[in-house]
Amino acid sequence: MTDRRHAAWPIMVWLLLVVPVWGGAPSLGAAGTLQLKGKYEELNEPSSHTPGKVKLVEFLDFYCPHCHRFDAEGLPILEKEFGSKLEVTMVGFPVIQGKLPTVFDMYEQAKSMGKGNEMKRAIFRTIHQDRVHIFDRLIREKLVKEVGLDPVAFEAGLASGKPARAFEEGRKWGERIKVQQTPTILLDGNIKVEQIDPENLKTIIQSILDADKKR
Repeated sequence: MTDRRHAAWPIMVWLLLVVPVWGGAPSLGAAGTLQLKGKYEELNEPSSHTPGKVKLVEFLDFYCPHCHRFDAEGLPILEKEFGSKLEVTMVGFPVIQGKLPTVFDMYEQAKSMGKGNEMKRAIFRTIHQDRVHIFDRLIREKLVKEVGLDPVAFEAGLASGKPARAFEEGRKWGERIKVQQTPTILLDGNIKVEQIDPENLKTIIQSILDADKKR
């Protein structure tokens, strides 16, 4: 994982086949005092849980290689496992120093135009595979066309300042819940997960869904 001190990614966590499961604190907020399996932290935040569905928010930095790896390898495992029972969104949370916020604004603008996931993948590829870190207007136009959006409308949206404000709101959210490293996952608004291996996340998510069946 990457934190604000550039801590090294604990690579062995991706090699674990079975994750130790912990009994957590009472969770799901208004859903009652339940014990979830897996390693997580319950936050003093409102639950956004909807029965039968888990809302997963990724706090990530596009420049973080561990975020790229989770998005390419970990997230697809969860999406395959849970399908429509899992709702995934992303919040930009920069931890790599010295980078412009352009890519976060690009993501927010693409999301507002219905192509957030496509832009997320394009940005990750451009940074980590193509090794391009400066997103000038020509590069933006190429990516905008790639994801199927109109470059003129896209640039107008960027210039409006709305994407930058959305990014700033997300960053403040991450600071409020004390995100220290990327990627960090928030489940249903109040379950923070920093052990970002698929098995741990699968364990927590499944225990939330299992709890719904017991009500």
